Amino acid sequence: MSKKQNSWFRLDNAGKLYPSIATSRVSTVYRITAVLKITVEPKLLQEALNATAKNFPLFNVKLRRGVFWFYFEHTDEVPTVHRDRYFPCTTTSIKGSQPMPYKVMYYNNRIHLEMSHAIADGGGGLAFLKDLISNYYDVMRNIEPTLNPVPDSASEDAFQKYFQKRIPNPPKVEKAYHFPFKLIEKGEYRVTDGILYADELKALSKKYGTTQTKILLCLYFEAIQEYIEENRIKVNKPVIINTPVNLRSLFPSETLRNFFISITPGIDLRLGHYTRDELLGYLDHYFALCLNEKFLKRYIARNIRNEMFWHIRLIPLVLKNLIIPIVYNYYGESSYTSSISNLGPIRISEPYGEIIERLAVLPPPSEGNIIKGVVANYGNLTTITFGSLTDNHIIEKKFFEKLRKEGLKIKIETNYSK
Repeated sequence: MSKKQNSWFRLDNAGKLYPSIATSRVSTVYRITAVLKITVEPKLLQEALNATAKNFPLFNVKLRRGVFWFYFEHTDEVPTVHRDRYFPCTTTSIKGSQPMPYKVMYYNNRIHLEMSHAIADGGGGLAFLKDLISNYYDVMRNIEPTLNPVPDSASEDAFQKYFQKRIPNPPKVEKAYHFPFKLIEKGEYRVTDGILYADELKALSKKYGTTQTKILLCLYFEAIQEYIEENRIKVNKPVIINTPVNLRSLFPSETLRNFFISITPGIDLRLGHYTRDELLGYLDHYFALCLNEKFLKRYIARNIRNEMFWHIRLIPLVLKNLIIPIVYNYYGESSYTSSISNLGPIRISEPYGEIIERLAVLPPPSEGNIIKGVVANYGNLTTITFGSLTDNHIIEKKFFEKLRKEGLKIKIETNYSK
């Protein structure tokens, strides 16, 4: 990246939301964890991070307040790695004293990367972690880490690149059913990891003639439906699951910043009980309709168009910080019951990947969608991680029970008493 590019840059279209909606409970921070086969040495991890920070100048920034928007300013500082000792995804504040929109932690055989969504989505975070693991492998063997800075294209705002003025907006999403569970204390976050064999999950999806994403969504819909029916809850809104889509697969881009939108499959239980065949049939048709360029570029157009309205652009940042959380909750969070994101197979080239046992991704906490999940696959281990702002874990329990009933072996790890 050139000096001019390094000095400062605007937040991307999605990133602009996150600093304004961040609170003590909703940090807008996600975590990627590499569970290693060896114990982490903090001094070596710091050496690896020093090299990785040089390779990713895009993330070497501080958040600054402008008159109308936040912006990022380059810094030469590198965070100090530290031992993980708090609840995940709750302590990074890019508005405060944190020098970067990310931090790196360790605990026994685990390396944690926590990244603010204001700077990057999971694709950018994974690229950073892969480089960190590679550099850690090298310094373990007294090899000088490779300095290979990411290209300028990694910093492009892909939303702006693919925006077309004449594209119409997508249809509005209905307000969704929300779980009636009590929130836990601010600053706390519950984590449930379900660890299973990837080949067994693949065989399950093949058994039903569908994809892994669809069978997991189907079982998640079933778990929520079962909870509602068993408790005889009268619902007057549909159950809608926010499903993020990595736009890089349809709109070529090397950006490491945010480049995703969410599709919203949903079922209305006022219409009656949904069988597994009905759910899978619905998901087949829904994904066929949504996962194409013509459908998705309407969401890109809407998001950019909202940002470009003159009356929005001219609102001072101090007022935007008051208005954006209200608008986000009304038009965003209120339209989702929960969320599941499938990152698909994650690959790290050999020999670097040989020290990794598995990978896991924890979604950012959300007050509107108090239970959210992410699926990450590395090698033959798939980790389905749920983050929750409630002590009621009946939904996660029912979901994993359905997988076990299908014959899958699952190991459960949590940061709470089960």
